[in-house]
Amino acid sequence: MGHRRKNTLRHVCSLIGVLTVLSACQPDNTTEYNPAYSAKAPVSEQVFKFGIHPLHNPQRLHEVFGPLMVYLNKHIPDVLFEVEASRNYAAYNKKLFSGEFEFALPNPYQTVIAMQNGYQVFGKMADDHNFKGIFIVRKDSGIKRVADLRGKAVSFPAPTALAATMLPQYFLYKQGININKDIDVRYVGSQESSVLNVFLGNTVAGATWPPPWRALVKERPELKETMQVIWTTSSLPNNGLVVRQDIDKALSKQVAQLICSLHKNTEGKKILAAMELSRFEKADNQTYKPVHEFLHRFNKEVRPIRLSGDK
Repeated sequence: MGHRRKNTLRHVCSLIGVLTVLSACQPDNTTEYNPAYSAKAPVSEQVFKFGIHPLHNPQRLHEVFGPLMVYLNKHIPDVLFEVEASRNYAAYNKKLFSGEFEFALPNPYQTVIAMQNGYQVFGKMADDHNFKGIFIVRKDSGIKRVADLRGKAVSFPAPTALAATMLPQYFLYKQGININKDIDVRYVGSQESSVLNVFLGNTVAGATWPPPWRALVKERPELKETMQVIWTTSSLPNNGLVVRQDIDKALSKQVAQLICSLHKNTEGKKILAAMELSRFEKADNQTYKPVHEFLHRFNKEVRPIRLSGDK
């Protein structure tokens, strides 16, 4: 048993070492990960940045979403789509809210703010039942009730992560926990880091959302032997697909059709499987009205967040 635990620790410590390098806790002058899945665009091709919010660390983000760019490039001639990953939520928000991306996949909070900054919604991830927060604890932690968190450290990916931070913090608020006073809130930079901080004993609980948790235990099944989901929050509309309003409408329509029909062909299903997603679906600005309402409640009751579109 001791030999098995040593192997588990060795595997996970190896993974945490990678995450330490790639996570959103990097200094601002850290060089961002550059993928090698596509060649530079010929002069005749127009390049479009597709900004994906930090669902994962930058390397994994390119591994998961790079194939989608290859798929778009294969079906739309004379343009080149490239994944634009950011080292943390703050860096991503700065790019998105200043209009650096032609296309983007922001979380619902970022989607609402992006609508005020020159973007419009053209689609979204489906599976809204998955867009919820979950709390992970070690099975030997002794944590049974929400009240057991008082005075203890809890990890979250980032202040502006909606499913993995805001929904869990609102859940705690509704359970009588003041996150500003009753617990030691630690923003650790990525979904993976939030979970692994719990495994290593740095925090007693960690918040994330289902797709990263499923992906992590699929890669490291030994994590599920020592950890478990203890609480689940309510859900909201899933991550949005947005396009800058100055982009050609015919191109936007073509991108929407391709992405929202991925589930209808074998290649597309493979791309979706890597995202832990069944399909994308059409959406518009009105789709995110429930998110807008939640954000105002959160801002009033839990902690201040940015609600303005001002750059």
